[in-house]
Amino acid sequence: MSKTSWIVGINAVASALEHDLAHVRELLLESGAKNPRLAAIESEARDCGIPVRRVSTQSLEGIAGGARHQGVAARYEAAKLLDEKDLKGLVEGAAGRALVLVLDGVQDPHNLGACLRSAAAAGVTCVVIPKDKAVGVTATVRKTSAGAADRIPLVQVTNLARALRELKDLGVWLYGFAGTAGTSFYSLDLRGNVGLVLGGEGDGLRRLTAETCDQLVRIPMPGDMESLNVSVAAGVALFEAVRQRGAA
Repeated sequence: MSKTSWIVGINAVASALEHDLAHVRELLLESGAKNPRLAAIESEARDCGIPVRRVSTQSLEGIAGGARHQGVAARYEAAKLLDEKDLKGLVEGAAGRALVLVLDGVQDPHNLGACLRSAAAAGVTCVVIPKDKAVGVTATVRKTSAGAADRIPLVQVTNLARALRELKDLGVWLYGFAGTAGTSFYSLDLRGNVGLVLGGEGDGLRRLTAETCDQLVRIPMPGDMESLNVSVAAGVALFEAVRQRGAA
């Protein structure tokens, strides 16, 4: 069953109207707002038959839950999250070129949203996230992802290690990213069924996740930083795969 939620912020709402109009149920605008971009969003929504209401700043702040709403929110029937049983069809449908992004315990909604945006731009087969000890698909995630959260297959699993074993059984080779690994990520062949497994903020990959991967690799960093932000690392990893696959 689809889940009704709220999207907030000009870019996120505009993206939903552009890319997934059928799931936008209602538009809320801040009373007295004069931003011309809000006027354009209102006009588009009315032209498409979407109900529009003017509400107080306090009402929008309550809906946004701390996210920057910029005077607009949309009630949205979110796309259904997938689960473990959907992995087989997704991988087999990729015909030997599956590209899976696995995120192990990302806590910051801005990081998850940025990862999803990169994943959508890279044309991933799916993104796998755990249900527990990780941020869910919140309004902030949707806003940061610029609509990507509802345009890519997002698989939320109860047991990440089990889901990784399922991917391996389906012929997906799993590369886990760890700063202590000896193998450079750039030495890999990423043109087949590949899963890129990145850990959350702070601790990185959990022990069982790392042990379940086929190989641990690192992104070489000649500078004096020990690690990259997870969303930056995801972008680097995904687009190296895109580069290799484009050259095939």
